[in-house]
Amino acid sequence: MTLEHLRPESKGGKTEEQNLWLACRRCNEYKGVQTHALDPLTGKRARLFNPRAQAWSEHFAWDESGTEIQGLTPTGRFGICLAARAVRQDTGRADFRLGRHPWTARR
Repeated sequence: MTLEHLRPESKGGKTEEQNLWLACRRCNEYKGVQTHALDPLTGKRARLFNPRAQAWSEHFAWDESGTEIQGLTPTGRFGICLAARAVRQDTGRADFRLGRHPWTARR
């Protein structure tokens, strides 16, 4: 886990408790300096989830099996995409090292 600036320092965010949150390193890297992103469903611009100011349950929910998180709003849907990209990149790197990635299979 890394400390994430909810409002990036490059956009005037300060390194103080109310602007910091713990995030997995990959998600924090993908978020970068973004404060808004495009909703993957509607293509409209949405503010990123702020765990200090927004309720998780308004933007996310567990599916019926209790194994996957679903995005309920534009903010939630982008959050799910962000996490999924981080996981896919980590998985792809592991597959590459193990020779299971499509690029390594062609060589």
